[in-house]
Amino acid sequence: MTNPQFTALHVTVDAGVATVTIDNPPLNLLDTALITDLNAFADGVRDDGTVKVIVFESADPEFFIAHGDAHFVDRPESFAALAEGLEGPLNPMQALHEKLRALPQITIGKIAGFARGGGHELLMALDLRFAAIGRARVAQPEVLLGILPGGGGTQYLTRLTGRARALELLLGAPLVDAELAERYGLVNRALPADELDDFVDVLAHHIAGLPAAVIQAVRTAVDAALTGSYEDGLVVENQKLGELFTAEAAQRTVDLLKVGYQTREGEKRLEQILHG
Repeated sequence: MTNPQFTALHVTVDAGVATVTIDNPPLNLLDTALITDLNAFADGVRDDGTVKVIVFESADPEFFIAHGDAHFVDRPESFAALAEGLEGPLNPMQALHEKLRALPQITIGKIAGFARGGGHELLMALDLRFAAIGRARVAQPEVLLGILPGGGGTQYLTRLTGRARALELLLGAPLVDAELAERYGLVNRALPADELDDFVDVLAHHIAGLPAAVIQAVRTAVDAALTGSYEDGLVVENQKLGELFTAEAAQRTVDLLKVGYQTREGEKRLEQILHG
């Protein structure tokens, strides 16, 4: 990807993993600067085949993204300016989050501080989320302002937690810690704060080490489970399996059989064998 001059982000790339560090003091607000940078980053990385995984983190240990900029209310022209060039019915925040959700790369959110409102909506648009115990806090407090989430929160949260829990979190507007977020399905895992960085780094580089075709096939099959019937999803799964089952993949299985795959002792240490 090209490397534009961001004002609210720092981006580094290592072995197929792009790390996007949000750095927009004093609160990491989802404001014009951050929305503009995130849009530019997404546009630049979308067709970059060298980047397979994107990790979003914060330079601020206390705030991932505090929330959307409240000055969009008393300075509506700034929000309107972000809508210039947008097509369709989505507002600029919804459009950004959908752009991130549609990226071909696997996206991961690393939460070690507060993420309310638009900050939490951005996280929910990502593929995976991991939260630091004792530090991560997420919330959708919009009803306390007399509105509802407007950056995709009602849609993302409901798909992650189910209807009843979505209504609880949207109408009750609680501040949710890492453990409850894990229990409700808002994050994949709640991890000790001192383990979060290493866990995400290992996972991100493992995924980035997989063939791009495998990553996309798995993602397509998983997404099919959310959009159709079991039969429709199984058809997609079988189609993707056929596409991946090349001579090279078959040889991989043959080679593994030679080093203990499908033997009693080998099966006891199968992960070690598969990871080589």
